Amino acid sequence: MSEQSLLEKAHAYVQSVWDDVERDIDALVRIESVEDLANAGEGMPFGPGPREALSTALSIAERLGLEVHDVDGYIGYADLCGASERYVATIAHADIVPVGTGWHFDPLCLTRRDGYLLGRGVLDDKGPLVLSLYAARFLAEEAKASGRPLPYTLRCIVGVNEETGMGDVEHYLATHPQPLFCFTPDACFPAICGEKGRVYVEFVSLDESDQDAHLVSLSGGDAANAIVGSASAVVVGSPEDFAAHAGIEASALPADSWGRPLCELVATGKGGHAAMPEDARSAVGILCDALLQHDGWTSHERAFLELQRLVFADAYGTALGIDATDGVFDPLTCAGTVVTTVSEGGMRHFVQGLDIRYPPSTTDSAIADHLGEVAQAHGCKAEARDAMVPFLTSPDSPEVRTLLSAYRDVCCKEGEAFTIGGGTYARHFERAVAFGPLEAFEEQGPAWVGPEHGPDEGVAVETLQRALEVYIVALSRLMDLDLG
Repeated sequence: MSEQSLLEKAHAYVQSVWDDVERDIDALVRIESVEDLANAGEGMPFGPGPREALSTALSIAERLGLEVHDVDGYIGYADLCGASERYVATIAHADIVPVGTGWHFDPLCLTRRDGYLLGRGVLDDKGPLVLSLYAARFLAEEAKASGRPLPYTLRCIVGVNEETGMGDVEHYLATHPQPLFCFTPDACFPAICGEKGRVYVEFVSLDESDQDAHLVSLSGGDAANAIVGSASAVVVGSPEDFAAHAGIEASALPADSWGRPLCELVATGKGGHAAMPEDARSAVGILCDALLQHDGWTSHERAFLELQRLVFADAYGTALGIDATDGVFDPLTCAGTVVTTVSEGGMRHFVQGLDIRYPPSTTDSAIADHLGEVAQAHGCKAEARDAMVPFLTSPDSPEVRTLLSAYRDVCCKEGEAFTIGGGTYARHFERAVAFGPLEAFEEQGPAWVGPEHGPDEGVAVETLQRALEVYIVALSRLMDLDLG
């Protein structure tokens, strides 16, 4: 097939199947596939929601003519068998971050409005998952029409634990060989060849008795990698004390068991992905700024709030003293995410999570050690977990150059591979990149379209259609390479 014929066929195919693509995206969006370990069990290690999403995705793949496999409920894959068992892979995920607050559309139903699709997971990553399956179907139809099998097997891997640990892909790689090459449709074009390291750190305040508390509770967020759009606090005081603060709603609560007046403060910010904190504004930061303008806190409470001031002072960890830069990667980012109050036995303390994405010029241990000192200076402690080191695939490899050629020819744009702060499945493979579906640095759509991990998550239909064409061309060309 000539290159021009491939481009024309890919475009015509996308238009012919698009109604079916949207129906399949809708089927997945309707599943609240958030990790639920409390209800996990045999065949559903991440809970019933991810299990249902995996089954639905594999059912779609089977209907499209692919050979499906379920790997103990951890992960699944759909094969278009080629002349060789060695395989080229895509990997996308059907799990989501919690729906959260602030939606103006039904988060668990695909909404179509003015050329956009909205719903939790439509961009991250259920929409792109469906695209990968339909790209495989195109190659299957072409192989059947030509009477020649693909030189390599094409495998579409379906994960369900990307948002909370990637234990799915670890389970897969423990029993399956590495692909010859892999891309994940879970980021941006032209191509992402490297990802920062990540470490999650929790600041924990000292225990204090409930009776002594003036900051009774502080809470916000439910995903470690999402900036909080709404946060609340219960404080000793009256609503009139806090009514003047912008972005804060104050309301009276019944008095506590010691007869003290209580009120609830609710702050509204702008949620978003922790890897891109510049585009968000944490409601926790707004709330803590307001609280610090008042007196009456215990010494432990004030110390914790002062520590919060440093957390939310900037997006790069500068105020905390952990900022870092690198010649290849963008600067370190530091986002305060989930904050909780832990109460037990008449005592309580606060926990603030920090999602930190760092370049190779520093390490997770150096970051954790320094934050431990900062926390100690504020009467708190720091606990680090979930560390992942940076990774880089050569942007000059034949596979990456092939993906870039597909992007160029479909989108009529030149582009080079770059690095990001987000963490995708690509880092788990020996030869892999993240590849679309968004355009890097593309202007945001209408104000009512939200980002991934935020309320009103949405993506343009045109963006997904273009991505499907790119994936078809890229996979077709990868099959022509000598992948060794």
